Amino acid sequence: MSGPTVYLQPWIVNDIRECYFYHTMDVPGYGEVQGEWDLRGREAQYLGNVFLQGKRVLEVGTASGFLCFYMEKQGAQVVAYDLSQDQDWDMVPFSRIDEERARQMIRQRKEHVRRINNGYWLAHRANRSQARVVYGTAYEIPREIGDVDISIFGSVLLHLRDPFLALQRAATLTRETIVVSDRSSKRFRYFERVARKLGVRLPIMAFWPDYRTCEPHETWWRLSPSLVESFLCVLGFEETRVSYSTYQHKLGKVEGYTVVAHRTRSRRD
Repeated sequence: MSGPTVYLQPWIVNDIRECYFYHTMDVPGYGEVQGEWDLRGREAQYLGNVFLQGKRVLEVGTASGFLCFYMEKQGAQVVAYDLSQDQDWDMVPFSRIDEERARQMIRQRKEHVRRINNGYWLAHRANRSQARVVYGTAYEIPREIGDVDISIFGSVLLHLRDPFLALQRAATLTRETIVVSDRSSKRFRYFERVARKLGVRLPIMAFWPDYRTCEPHETWWRLSPSLVESFLCVLGFEETRVSYSTYQHKLGKVEGYTVVAHRTRSRRD
């Protein structure tokens, strides 16, 4: 287990107006709060139907804690890991955006993260959660967290400049399984279906930012499931499976995939 400094003491947040919720969720004492995504009823599919009871889980990118609290209810001991306003979001450094505008965007992003953190702590207290919380970047996951059975990356890798490094950092702590859920696309799925029929994988990594529009500024990649599988196989998680589902976003239905990868090779530092 960790030393006394790696985990945060719970924050007391009572004002829901100071919160932002990434997921639509039912918060005891507050009712339903609206978020960008509504995964209710599809939590198990999103997490690849992994067995959670009695498992120690690292959730990278917990946001408002919706999946964190769900996993606790399934009997998991959860370490919730995320950015705070003290860390910088991996924003795309568009050269067409002037320095003052770039600084303003960074300030806005930090304020957004602060409100997401507040939402987590309000829901943490309302749910009487026992989850422990650590803040930091996905590239510097503290070893003091200790070993976990499962690591979860829910819609995180697409926002990272270096998704492989984030997986590598988590892999050093993970004994059994890594789960990656991300957005899919019809084009990727078609190509992957054809490739699988031929008995091959088709790793695709599409660079998403458009220099002409300077958007999106917080998303880097579209990653195919085969690419994620290849990343994880390199890291010693060679037994993989992929599933697909459709999830509700505030702008409509979105197709996503989940890669579940089980460790088959011993860990390396």
